[in-house]
Amino acid sequence: MSSRKKRPKQLKYDTSKETIFDKIIAKQLPADIIFEDEKCLAFNDVNPQAPTHFLVIPKKKIPTLDASSQDDTEILGHVLLTAKTLAQKRLPNGYRLVINNGPDGCQSVYHLHVHILGGRQMKWPPG
Repeated sequence: MSSRKKRPKQLKYDTSKETIFDKIIAKQLPADIIFEDEKCLAFNDVNPQAPTHFLVIPKKKIPTLDASSQDDTEILGHVLLTAKTLAQKRLPNGYRLVINNGPDGCQSVYHLHVHILGGRQMKWPPG
């Protein structure tokens, strides 16, 4: 047995390719939009994993949380505060925020997004 640590999987994404979220932001694809301002967009998830399940995405394309930088502090804060504001209105008994990051984090769209889930008792551990 090797004492060397297993190397993490390399992220494979092409920032030049449009994602489904880029197309939603550009209004090229329909979405059930629940909030929009100049910095972010929120819409109901097309494959909900809870009675209430929506996403908040920055309009600025940040592929992963790991790809964010100090320059993204304002937009990251805005996205989280938007998620909180929308969740408090729709889910007064509580909610869960999820940010998937990379292959092992089950990220499938390489445009940073926050899942907000609620409307039922969440289980722990989540994964």
